[in-house]
Amino acid sequence: MAFEYLLEMKRIHKRFPGVNALTDVNLQLKAGEVHALLGENGAGKSTLIKVLGGIYIAEEGEVFIEGKKVDIDSVKAAQEAGIAIIHQELVLVPHMTVAENIFLGREPKKGGFVDAVKMTDDAQVLLDTYHMNIQADRLVGSLTIAQQQMVEIVKAISFNSKILVMDEPTSSISDKEVDFLFETMRKLTAKGVGIIYISHKMSELEQICDRVTVLRDGEYVGTKVVKETNKDELIAMMVGRELTNYYTRDFMEPGEVVLRCEHISDGKMAKDGTFEVRKGEIVGFAGLVGAGRSEVMKCIFGLTKNYTGDIYIDGKNVHIKSPIEAMKYGIALVPENRKAEALYKVQSVRFNSTIEVLSSFIKGIFVNDKKEAEITQKYIDMLSTKTPSQEQIVGNLSGGNQQKVIIGRWLATNPKILIMDEPTRGVDVHAKSEIYAIMNELVKNGMSIIMISSELPEIINMSDRVYVMNEGNVVGCLDRTEVSQENIMQLAAN
Repeated sequence: MAFEYLLEMKRIHKRFPGVNALTDVNLQLKAGEVHALLGENGAGKSTLIKVLGGIYIAEEGEVFIEGKKVDIDSVKAAQEAGIAIIHQELVLVPHMTVAENIFLGREPKKGGFVDAVKMTDDAQVLLDTYHMNIQADRLVGSLTIAQQQMVEIVKAISFNSKILVMDEPTSSISDKEVDFLFETMRKLTAKGVGIIYISHKMSELEQICDRVTVLRDGEYVGTKVVKETNKDELIAMMVGRELTNYYTRDFMEPGEVVLRCEHISDGKMAKDGTFEVRKGEIVGFAGLVGAGRSEVMKCIFGLTKNYTGDIYIDGKNVHIKSPIEAMKYGIALVPENRKAEALYKVQSVRFNSTIEVLSSFIKGIFVNDKKEAEITQKYIDMLSTKTPSQEQIVGNLSGGNQQKVIIGRWLATNPKILIMDEPTRGVDVHAKSEIYAIMNELVKNGMSIIMISSELPEIINMSDRVYVMNEGNVVGCLDRTEVSQENIMQLAAN
């Protein structure tokens, strides 16, 4: 092999009006390695990858592939150079088949027409080569998120890609599916493919990554061999200092029971949700993906109208038929998928912050703009949301700041019970620590929080008690002294 690095990006500079997005950034990828790219939201990871993928053109810097300088001035040029990017938000066409998605725009032809049989056969060969157990003639919309990611990988492989970029590939899949994804990645690296891996889950680094490069504020901080570093060192590199209080939690004696649920069922995923929540505590909900945790909470918030079972708020039996009713009872829900279920992405921070409390500043045809601005600013200040102004389009904020806007929106409703479904998914370590501190302050001031999380360290460190769900049923409750990864998994996997 005549070259040391499969890919070298040297002294990359990228500017946007009023901001240097990348300044003097370097990245080196070896053939057959998984190289993690770490940094807080806004550190420049996405910009660097878009430069590599030909979406952005850098003002300065050089890119070398297999030791040869290349000019990547378009997406097509990147593909021809052997670069494929699997974005966090998958770009497959749901109403087309797996085969049609894999060969979209380069379908095999026969007599001037698409050769559907050959296209399906060729796609099936690729799928079978990597033991993906997916039929090429299935509609993509009928696949799970994990299966769709596998289709994206096969699509990338079909271009004979040498460099594969994976952006947050495990954010929406189960542990079993993560194992299969990692197995597929190892098969690719065994064939000499180099993988750039972007993830906020620090625990994944030692499982799958060989080296890690850290960016901060658009600048290159350094590269480490994963086996020769640790979480604390990497966090310090990302945020510029050590996060001494990563999990902020002051445990106190909780108050009276504010919510009691008995045998909550939606007739599908949720079968028996029986639990209680006290004033001033964080109650964690753990379980494997598909255990029914989110479905139980949707019943409580009135999103599932035809649920069975009993809900008691402050001892009173209530039947909640809509989110508006839930809000009257003091319940708020920060949903799992903020982009699909919560954000109005093309609207402003102000619009997103106040959409649930319109009656507090709109009377008939009169809008009290000053009151609306006061509400918005209150929660920007309370949550330390980083935004240039209230009029900033919320879709342009980082993931952590988008999550703060959603939390602020629901705090504006003055809830007694705040349900937080995967509250730190897709946000960086610094934003996570800020969200934990916010949760701690809320319960200290008497609010009750239900937290659903697939991150066991989050569950273990932040919860007063943990309910574990398995196949739609609450199968156990662990108090703070009993909570451990082993105890949770024993209940979750039985």
